[in-house]
Amino acid sequence: MKRTSFAKWPCSIARTVDLLGDHWTPLVVREAFYGIHRFDEFQQELGIARNTLTDRLRRLVDERILEKRQYEAEPPRYDYVLTEKGRDLFAVLAAMSAWGDRWLAEERGVPVVFHHQACGHDTAAEVVCAQCRTPLRAGETSMRLGPGYPERLAQRPDVRRRFGTDRQPPPS
Repeated sequence: MKRTSFAKWPCSIARTVDLLGDHWTPLVVREAFYGIHRFDEFQQELGIARNTLTDRLRRLVDERILEKRQYEAEPPRYDYVLTEKGRDLFAVLAAMSAWGDRWLAEERGVPVVFHHQACGHDTAAEVVCAQCRTPLRAGETSMRLGPGYPERLAQRPDVRRRFGTDRQPPPS
C-alpha cells in the first residue's frame, strides 16, 4: 500500500513525520547517536532485514541526515555518519525519550538515562521558549501562521479558524 506523502504540506510536523514516520528510521538514527556507523552493525543491533535497512540508509543519505563515507575500496565499504542536519535530530529523539519515560516506563524505571556531561547530571529533555527559557506548555502556547505558509491556503475558512485569523487581534 502506497502511503500518503506529507513532504509538501505547510507544516513542519507533517514534513518531519514524512521523513521519520516509519518505525525503523528513528531507530537507525538513534543507533547512529550510539556510535554505530557500519551497515552490519546497524543490522546486528536492530535485527532489521537487509533490504529494509538498505532502504532506510539510502533515504537518510538522500535527505542529508547521514553521510556515506567510504572506508575500504576493495570491496567498497562505507560508514554512515550523522551530518549537522542529522545531529539536530538529537532534540527530537530526546523529546520522544522523555515522553516515553513519563508515560511508558515500567515500574523498574526508565530504560535509558541521558547524562549531561557538561554539568555532570542525569537529565531529560524539556522544550523551552527560545526567548524566556520557560517550559513550553500546550495551554500557554498558540500556533500562528508563519511566513512560509502558502497564501492561497491561508485564506481558507478552515485555516483561518484553526489559526484564529478570523478574529480581531488583541489590543496592544
